[in-house]
Amino acid sequence: MAALDPLVLTGKDEMRKWSRLMRSHGKTIALVPTMGYLHQGHLSLIQEAHKHAQLIVVSIYVNPGQFSPSEDLSTYPSDFHGDMLKLKSVPGGVDVVFCPKNLYDYSNDSGVKQKNKNGNESLGGGGSVSCVEEKGNGHETWVRVERLEKGLCGKSRPVFFRGVATIVTKLFHIVEPDVAVFGKKDYQQWRIIQRMVRDLDFAIEIVGSEVMRDSDGLALSSRNVHLSAEEREKALSISRSLLKAKSGAKDGQVKCRELKDLAILTITQAGGRIDYAEIVDQESLEAVEEINSPVVFCIAAWFGKTSINAVIDP
Repeated sequence: MAALDPLVLTGKDEMRKWSRLMRSHGKTIALVPTMGYLHQGHLSLIQEAHKHAQLIVVSIYVNPGQFSPSEDLSTYPSDFHGDMLKLKSVPGGVDVVFCPKNLYDYSNDSGVKQKNKNGNESLGGGGSVSCVEEKGNGHETWVRVERLEKGLCGKSRPVFFRGVATIVTKLFHIVEPDVAVFGKKDYQQWRIIQRMVRDLDFAIEIVGSEVMRDSDGLALSSRNVHLSAEEREKALSISRSLLKAKSGAKDGQVKCRELKDLAILTITQAGGRIDYAEIVDQESLEAVEEINSPVVFCIAAWFGKTSINAVIDP
């Protein structure tokens, strides 16, 4: 049973030491990786984690490795105090909050002081540039799930899943969990992590937790904070379009082109800009033309400057 106040750890070594001590006592550990600015969707992942392990670790780390140069890492929302209050409210609690400063800074490992792009010395998490440095002692090893990362989000964000797979690998090595829980809202990410764990023989069970929606039907996401009231109303067209597609599929409509066109029309009429709208095989993520096996309908669209994605099983 978790304590009322989670133990907050920032160092890789102290995190690994805690995990190994707990495992030596026969305890099982579940990891819930997050980038912070927690909402009810994250808390539902923690509740799911309690079903699979005795101890819960929540990581809070905004991963610079999954942001391209055109994406502003500094605008990602953050509220650590609010996150801690929310974690304390979860039934069963959280045992450890792992919030490292910079998992791509190796100055403490090598004994070599690194410099960031401004020429200043980096001493243990002072910046997040080391993961994209092209020379010097910066990070240069990446994990890629080559086929699954190419479509859907990967088309417009070519370095995103490279960064996700790499940081999850690092967290797995540091936390050494028995179980890790990911939300199915980010469906492609969940499948990529599953495949990575299979291919690289991680002894970790990957659990997918169902999508949680707000009372108005919008899938919960930390990025929703960037939506204006008008944009949020328009973004509801994504869930409406997916429900229309699901209804059509239940009524016998199996031609994917027609289902996709209906969804795209609904979203564009509401003012959204489509990033992708694809009906894909649930495991291979390959696009299908007709629904005759388990599939998932994945959509992402821009409303203002915010990208919203959602999935549904037709």
